[in-house]
Amino acid sequence: MGETHPNRTIIRVTGEERESFLQGLVSNNVTGIGALSYAALLTPQGKYIADFFLLPEGDGILIDVQSALAGGLVQKLKMYKLRAKVELEITNKYAIRGTGDRPEGAHDDPRHPALGWRLYSDTPGGDPVIDWDAIRVAHCIPETGVELDGDAYILEAGFDRLHGVDFRKGCYVGQEVTARMKHKTALRKGFVTVSVEGDAAPGTPVLTEDGKEAGRLTTVSGGKAIAYLRFDRATGPMRAGGATVTWTP
Repeated sequence: MGETHPNRTIIRVTGEERESFLQGLVSNNVTGIGALSYAALLTPQGKYIADFFLLPEGDGILIDVQSALAGGLVQKLKMYKLRAKVELEITNKYAIRGTGDRPEGAHDDPRHPALGWRLYSDTPGGDPVIDWDAIRVAHCIPETGVELDGDAYILEAGFDRLHGVDFRKGCYVGQEVTARMKHKTALRKGFVTVSVEGDAAPGTPVLTEDGKEAGRLTTVSGGKAIAYLRFDRATGPMRAGGATVTWTP
């Protein structure tokens, strides 16, 4: 059956120009979309506004986004709508996720095989039973509102690795900055999976041996964590509170 993914809102975009409308806004290719895909809406400066899944359904496209961002996302899309022949509505559908055998009507999570599948239903799924944080940490998959916030750049968050950006699709909001980061500069910061020996909470600064700040921990699970690091400083032993932090590029 799978479990209900809590705090998700499903928005439905309809109208004859729905594909072209979204194509000019989001980071991934929407033209001829045929399966579940992952994308983001950015500021003109290339910074994160929201990440979401897109899925064609009948005469519409579903947008699966964290509920805390849904109102702002709808407002932003309406701002860009102008005279485009599209309509936006918030549905009552549930996002259901799981691992293992994929049920009928479900779609593979496009970010990573370890994340299993997602299904959109008028009825809820079961209670949470899977340790999704452990999966995310093992594969360095950022989470909305944790790693992904208004200061994030999607390439620092690994969107190219997570199939969340298409560099061949042409213009979208924030495309110039994203393309420049991809082709003209080497990333100096970003999210990575690190080993943590000892106790350290999310948000703990990561320091070099000589006390310089190299980043921070964002999600901790077992003996590993996702950390946002400055790569030039993360070249040797580090610590976070009383814990030892190790990153192997």
